[in-house]
Formats: sequence, structure tokens, C-alpha cells
Amino acid sequence: MTRLKAKTNLPLPIPVTVEGLESKDREAARIREVYARRQKGPQGTYSFSNPSYVLQIQERDSELLSMLSRYGVESLEEKRILEIGCGTGYLLRAFLQWGAFPENVLGIDLLQERIDQARKRCPLGVRLECGNAAALDFPDASFDLVMQSVVFSSILDPEMRQQIAGEMLRVLRPSSFALWYDFFVNNPRNPDVRGIRRSEIRKLFPGCQIYLRRITLAPPVGRLVGQYSPFVYMLLSRSKILCTHYLGLIKKN
Repeated sequence: MTRLKAKTNLPLPIPVTVEGLESKDREAARIREVYARRQKGPQGTYSFSNPSYVLQIQERDSELLSMLSRYGVESLEEKRILEIGCGTGYLLRAFLQWGAFPENVLGIDLLQERIDQARKRCPLGVRLECGNAAALDFPDASFDLVMQSVVFSSILDPEMRQQIAGEMLRVLRPSSFALWYDFFVNNPRNPDVRGIRRSEIRKLFPGCQIYLRRITLAPPVGRLVGQYSPFVYMLLSRSKILCTHYLGLIKKN
């Protein structure tokens, strides 16, 4: 586990210019187009029928709960939780299983079709909205936890990444956590994503205490090993040498 400390003063919000709005809209349109293409391709890679994907998710969830407990989050019962890029709602439902109340759990996603699917799968009370996380429609300091899972690596525009990070911090209460799960290694075969390294995470969330842990066996290796031996998969993942993702807690001061 790595503990990183940054300066204690939060930066002023980035001014939103006409050019900035146009850039944000262009990037949002690009992301929608990328996910539309993915929907037409094979879906088995991110399916719970795929043994390596199940192992990846189980490891992430177990490590996330362990990190939350280690840094003082023992119960989710009274926590207001927001997930940006919530997809079809898997993590929203996981938070409910871990003790959160439906009325305290909210999700936002850029794609309406994903929100529609999430509404079918999540219990009543969970609030779901289609929107851009670069401009969250929530008051300041209104959440105890804000989660992002493989969202930032799908954003190629630096200004949009900074805007989303700023919004995550804005809606967080002091001494609360943003939860981070994303990869830091570029995929040369996929130009639509870009890994987010530790140095950029520090720049995205200045003034915060950042705790990062390497996790998740490199997907090409994981897909090969996971279908034959869960034990070998977990053994290789725990060695950290072949891990490609960061799991982290980002504490707002």
C-alpha cells in the first residue's frame, strides 16, 4: 500500500469557457460512440460467466471493503454514496449488500441505455440519472463516498478528467473519501483508453491524502490463467508484479 500526501489547499475551480464546454461535449460524444461500438461486439469479457472476470471483481470488492475498514469506514448504514459511471448498477447493488440504504445510494452515467438497465436491476429508492459527471447536479458536500470504477481511463480529454475530479471533490463532505479503481497501464491495442498513473492522480486530487494499492492481474494474463486455476490467478495477482490497476481511497481534507 502506498500513502501519498499532497498540499493542503484545494485549487480554485477551473473556469468553464465556451471552448471548455465544446471540448467537454465533444469528449462526451466520443465516449458515447465508443461504448456504442462495444455494445455491438462480444460481451463475454465482462460477463459473470467469464471466470477471470469473476475473480477480478471478487478481488476488487474484497480489497475495497478491507481498505474502507482500515481507514475507519466500518459501516455504510448512514453513508450517502454516489457512483459516477455507474453502468448497469453492479456496484450500487454491492453497496446495498454491504449495508447502505437504497435512499442513500445514487448513480449517474453518460449513457441512457445503461441507466435504463440499472433501473431494472436496482431496488426502488436508488436514484439513477443520465448525465455528465463533469457537471454534477448535486449540492456541495452532500456525499460521504464517491466511487469511480474504470471511468477516468475512458476519458482522453485532460480538461474533462480534471473537471470530473473537481466535481467529485466538490460534492464530497470534508474528511470523506473518493473511491478509485482504474488501470495505470496503457493498452496499445485500444486507442480509446489511457492508463492513469499515480502522478496524474495526485494532480487530479490536490490537497488530498491518497492511499493506493496495486491490484488486478493484467487482463490478458488473467483471462488465460483464470479459466484453468483460480488459485494460480490469485497467487499471481498477490505478487503485484503483473497487476495493472490501482485501488485507492482519496481523502478530502
